[in-house]
Amino acid sequence: MNNQELFALLDEFKIETPSWGYADTGTRFGKFFQAAAASTVEEKIADAAQVNKLTGACPTVAVHVLWDFKEGDDPQKVAQLAESQGVRIGSINPNLFQDQVYKFGSCCSPNPEAQSEADKHVMRCIEIGKATNSDLISFWFADGTNYPGQDDIIARKKRMESALKEWHDAMPEGMTMLVEYKPFEPAFYHTDIADWGMAALFAMKAGRNAKVLVDTGHHLQGTNIEHIVALLLDENMLGGFHFNDRKYADDDLTLGSIDPYAVFRIFHEIRNAAHRGTDVSKIAYMIDQSHNLKPKMEAMIQTVLTAQELYLKACLVDRDKLADAQKRMNIVDAEETLKTAFGTDVKPILQQWRESKGLPPDPIAELRASGYVEKAAQERTARREALGIVAGSSYA
Repeated sequence: MNNQELFALLDEFKIETPSWGYADTGTRFGKFFQAAAASTVEEKIADAAQVNKLTGACPTVAVHVLWDFKEGDDPQKVAQLAESQGVRIGSINPNLFQDQVYKFGSCCSPNPEAQSEADKHVMRCIEIGKATNSDLISFWFADGTNYPGQDDIIARKKRMESALKEWHDAMPEGMTMLVEYKPFEPAFYHTDIADWGMAALFAMKAGRNAKVLVDTGHHLQGTNIEHIVALLLDENMLGGFHFNDRKYADDDLTLGSIDPYAVFRIFHEIRNAAHRGTDVSKIAYMIDQSHNLKPKMEAMIQTVLTAQELYLKACLVDRDKLADAQKRMNIVDAEETLKTAFGTDVKPILQQWRESKGLPPDPIAELRASGYVEKAAQERTARREALGIVAGSSYA
């Protein structure tokens, strides 16, 4: 594959950054605050626009309704603000876990009030999607139970099916529903969408515009994620990814920080599918990480650069050579074909691609040299002080 072909693939490889990734985040034990962290949707969009300007690969921003849109906010103004800074509103993410009414779940809850609140919230999210011209609504449910016998599992399944079907049918033409899964947390006996098979089943029952979202941290230890990706691709059920990495469970670490070879293998299956003729152009690549300790924008750029490198390595796999080794049942030759691509230094190719786009050769160094973060820290600290908000309070 020559450089022009690789450049074209890099041009198509777009990664959505999340608004919440620019804000102060933490663990269940607390937060460590950063002076430059964004605390309004305007600040989040400004940071996302700067990341896109430096990387040339992040044209959309995922928003979290409730965190980014208060009652009475005009979504069109937010969309216009984003466009004025060179980005667009991407996936709409409902919040079906934060309010007290969701103590026993949202749409799966036996509490009719919780079901009603969830329905109203999602319908509002769909309207926000229409107003911002978003083509994705992305669902992660905290729904589940903590103890055997707490609730009827099949009754909860039926509630989920009904809700997703209703919401799917309320979406505008061209919008896709992404259904995410997670084996545990915050529920510890059962989660209502625990794995990719359940997510695929719910998506199929919801309708033709529903797909599965794979969060790379939402699996039990030892799960073969690329196997899941390959099967979903072959069944035309893969909608997108939430990129992160983990060591133990849903750690939300930066992509490739623990197991870059696993990410490479995922991309390899995607390129394999493309090689077979599968349309992979509509896969949504999104970041979902918790940058508790790393500087927010640097961590976001680091993730984008890592994703580009690992994707490019997967593009370099000699698939004819691999197919030949597989046909000959030569395991060593087949594995070495993957390892050769993974071991290739692709940084020079990425440097040439950036140069062809007029992008900085080192986006993190460019961010540091620009003074953007220091200026944002001063302005945002002054704004918070003027509003009487102190470090340690909840302003994100």
